[in-house]
Amino acid sequence: MKQVILTGIKKMAMTNIVDPEILDPNEVKIKLATIGVCGSDIHYYAEGKIGTQVVSYPFPVGHECSGFIAEIGKNVSNVKVGDLVVVDPAVHCGECDQCLSGRPHTCRNNKFLGCPGQLDGCLSEYIVMPDFTCFPVTGKMNQTEAALIEPLTIGVYSVNLAEFRNNKISAGIFGAGPIGLSILFKLLADGVVDITMIEPLEYRLKKAKEIGAKYLINPEKEIVEQKVNLIHDLLLDVVFEASGEQEAVSNAVKILKPGGKLVLVGIPPEAKYIFNMDLMRRKEITVINVRRQNHCVEEAIELVTSGKIDIEKMVTHNFSLEETPKAFDIVEAYKDGAIKAMINL
Repeated sequence: MKQVILTGIKKMAMTNIVDPEILDPNEVKIKLATIGVCGSDIHYYAEGKIGTQVVSYPFPVGHECSGFIAEIGKNVSNVKVGDLVVVDPAVHCGECDQCLSGRPHTCRNNKFLGCPGQLDGCLSEYIVMPDFTCFPVTGKMNQTEAALIEPLTIGVYSVNLAEFRNNKISAGIFGAGPIGLSILFKLLADGVVDITMIEPLEYRLKKAKEIGAKYLINPEKEIVEQKVNLIHDLLLDVVFEASGEQEAVSNAVKILKPGGKLVLVGIPPEAKYIFNMDLMRRKEITVINVRRQNHCVEEAIELVTSGKIDIEKMVTHNFSLEETPKAFDIVEAYKDGAIKAMINL
């Protein structure tokens, strides 16, 4: 089968390898249909690492995907051959303290698609996964929507973690990339309408406005704190940081009201942030870290199939598997109005 691999910093190649085989009765073989290019994939592509997760070349990347069931193990009953499935890229053990306490996303033995030292990525024609990672959606959505469920789950989980008492809140989002837009989608689906998007790229602000953001701020043209003060003299209840930028975190602390919540979703390139602890302490700001998602796949699927979220609105580019290097280059460099690029097999 064909497989795309990273061969160095900003270098990719197409290879041919033997098709994967089912080795466990609870596994399924999936013929990939659509694969999304994720921000974390771009970190591996451009920097060769995310924090302590360092790429060893050659490396098969990719984790956002949908596909059709091509073969099933003898114990599999939740899907059948031919089903279109959403694939959860995380494989948890089900036996450690984290799994047993309802936290499979922080499983001690977690293996993740396209993560160094864990599982090969999904930029290929076939993958084999445990059956519990597959959610059948035949007749409910198309293959692009199914591949977009994974990033949407992060937005769903981020909003759920904030635990709003009601939807009469004011929210801010730093970063109008796929994750920031997924957060926006979920907030709107929950009935939150007072949403401010902070983003330096005008075309992404335009997309956020199209989806439903009420207020837009370009931090390269306006002073974020001053603009928020004009809109909300009491400041914001919650701010989602989805850009991974230090400046965004510093501004978030300034625009949160006392008792507000800062939800950290983005991945900082240097794996660290600096906080103004005097301001944080005086405001008694709660900081919430987001680790992927937890038990949100079904909710994300329901939000799309019910029509509450038109997830395909974030898609700006489509490529073939052979064009994967071009897709990564465009997304990494923010070329051609790129927000979400999809690889179609």
